[in-house]
Amino acid sequence: MRKHRRTSWWSPVAVLGLLLTLLSLPGTAGTAEAATLYTVPPVSGTLTRYNVSGVFVSGVSSGGYMAGQLQVAYSRQVKGTAVFGAGPYYCAQGNVPQALYGCMDNIYPTYLSTLEADASAWSSYGWIDPISNLSGRPVYVYHGGNDTTVKTSVSNDGVGFFQHFGASVTYDSGSAAGHAWVTPYGTLGCTATASPYLNNCGTDPENALLRKLFGSVTAPNTGPLTGKLIKFSQDSHAVNGWANGLSMGSSGFAYVPGACSSGQSCRLMVALHGCQQGYGAVGTAFVDRANLNQYADTNHMIVLYPQATASGVNPNGCWDWWGYLGAANYPIHGGAQVETIMNMVRTLGG
Repeated sequence: MRKHRRTSWWSPVAVLGLLLTLLSLPGTAGTAEAATLYTVPPVSGTLTRYNVSGVFVSGVSSGGYMAGQLQVAYSRQVKGTAVFGAGPYYCAQGNVPQALYGCMDNIYPTYLSTLEADASAWSSYGWIDPISNLSGRPVYVYHGGNDTTVKTSVSNDGVGFFQHFGASVTYDSGSAAGHAWVTPYGTLGCTATASPYLNNCGTDPENALLRKLFGSVTAPNTGPLTGKLIKFSQDSHAVNGWANGLSMGSSGFAYVPGACSSGQSCRLMVALHGCQQGYGAVGTAFVDRANLNQYADTNHMIVLYPQATASGVNPNGCWDWWGYLGAANYPIHGGAQVETIMNMVRTLGG
């Protein structure tokens, strides 16, 4: 991997500071009236193969950074991306100070031209899929006006990274949202930054992101859900056979509509929670309230919800977007979490 201006610094104090800062600002009271939420209880099962026509990724905060890593590393398979509250690919450059001060705050620059050069070089080495695949790829980026956890300039550079390689980017930066996934089923007010990081701004960004990624979208199912929520072991997909060793939960979830179970062609959406938003922290709040299952029922879409979890190097259950597992290859082919998620995608038929 190419060396950069700042060397890796693995001080536990710095790591803890990053994790406590990422999603820790106080919330704001008040919320728009939430839509009536229908859920299905998870049932134990395994991932099986479906008739998958295309793979897409989405995520918020650390999950937004991981979504970008999946899109860039596996651009042959991943056909579009939605990012909430995150910046450009490889922004942290493998070190904590850059993650803190360049990819959340903007005290340091993001070194965007360096990130673009790295992606081009790694493409030529075969460490990631050909970067030319990003040309024309649909990308949806959401950044709220009250998100001070990841500064606006960092999100702007995330947009710039994708545009540099020819992606078709829609940038939604007009809301008052805090640092969160915004959904009609959010339990917090629009401007909040607090657990469970599901905000209600009286809007439906999922409709916008799916229209961007799919080209068109059918209205969601606002009644009882008709699919199945599978709770599966992530160990069998983990590159080391033990998900907890990768700071991933023992269980993940997949929502499978009846149409997909019956063999009809379906898209696959990988939905990645943020820090302090996984199953170990908030249960199935993100799975139930992200407003993706409702669209899955009416749009032939399977939703995969991989789960990160808290660990000694990752106390807030973030996805590895700065190299906390200690591996230099975390954002490319061979990255432990990247490959584990892609193993799930391949099992599902993606």
